[in-house]
Amino acid sequence: MKAIALHMKAIRFLLYMGSFLLLASCGSQPEGAESAEKQPLEAHQEEDPQVAELTRQQYQIAGITLGKPQMRSMSDLLTMTGKLDLPPQNMASISAPLGGYVKSTTLLEGMRVRKGQVVARIENPEFVSLQQDYLEARSRLEYLKLEYERQKELAQEQVTAAKNFQQARAEYQSFQARVEALAERLRIIGISPATLQIGKISRILPIYAPISGYVTHISASVGQYVNPSDVLFRIADTDHLHVELTVFEKDVAALRKGQRVLYSLPNEKVARHQATVYLIGKEISPERTVQVHAHMEEEDKDLVPGMFVQAQVALSGKQVLALPETAVVQDNGSYFVYLYTGEEKEGEELIKKFRMLPVEKGVEAGGYVQVGLPEGIETTSENFVLSGAYSLLAKMRNAEDEGGHH
Repeated sequence: MKAIALHMKAIRFLLYMGSFLLLASCGSQPEGAESAEKQPLEAHQEEDPQVAELTRQQYQIAGITLGKPQMRSMSDLLTMTGKLDLPPQNMASISAPLGGYVKSTTLLEGMRVRKGQVVARIENPEFVSLQQDYLEARSRLEYLKLEYERQKELAQEQVTAAKNFQQARAEYQSFQARVEALAERLRIIGISPATLQIGKISRILPIYAPISGYVTHISASVGQYVNPSDVLFRIADTDHLHVELTVFEKDVAALRKGQRVLYSLPNEKVARHQATVYLIGKEISPERTVQVHAHMEEEDKDLVPGMFVQAQVALSGKQVLALPETAVVQDNGSYFVYLYTGEEKEGEELIKKFRMLPVEKGVEAGGYVQVGLPEGIETTSENFVLSGAYSLLAKMRNAEDEGGHH
């Protein structure tokens, strides 16, 4: 029994020592274990969200080029809208002076016509009466002229009373005025009085084109009755198209005669056509705008009056700090550029580093952008990313997304 008791004590001692050693081992950690656990957190805390890092391969793929900002002459651009238009003398509306029925016409919209060309024929009984009145008045005038000359000779020879001569002269001059008035009415409807003869009276008269140009509007059809106030056709001579722009009154003071205008036509993304400011309107519309008339440098007869244009006028230039448009990125409503901060070797890899800088964006012209850099940035010695900036921005945003997933 005594031996069994001693044996049990030995077992309890061994169990106690084993438990002690086990607790001691659990309470202690290997040297450096705590720092190993904290190291990833500290490394994460030290990452700068405004810094982008690229390997040499990534740098080449991104197509990044480095350089320095330049002082460039940049102009404020005034953007306007407008249309292609024609001066009044290059547009014509055609109507029938005495009205009547449209007997014939061969015009189609877009057709070119020459000045003096017959564009339609109109039928009206009034034409017959007018021609008849003129021929009768002209015949009567010939008789009165002979009577006037006869009475004049008799008066000179004192064979007849002066009263008869005066009466013959008055009647002759009165009829002379009547014949001239009827002749003008004939010319209005397109009839030459000199060629009108008895037996050549017509109830159908031609309508002539007053200018050369293209037919832009037709509102007459065969058999239709038209009034003198109705516009049958419109013709536009596109040889002298100009750019008619609309500018707000607050911008009028910045415009000058002779300024160059760059404008684009519909479906054109780049303003490659040029014009010159020729006239600036002197009247403000109810919409508080003013019309600006610009002459095209290269006229194109194939263009159509009324075409919409978007134009820009370069105002007075000034020297400003500028970078290429490809150097400036937009992120969350703000503008940034990238400053190259150097390279570091990590293992066997050479890492290039860039810092994101907020900037104020100014005017744009000729592929460059005016930039306002933060204070303390030395532009003469520092290098900036001139192209490939959006590749850097995409790299940074991808890194943020991956960090968020972890």
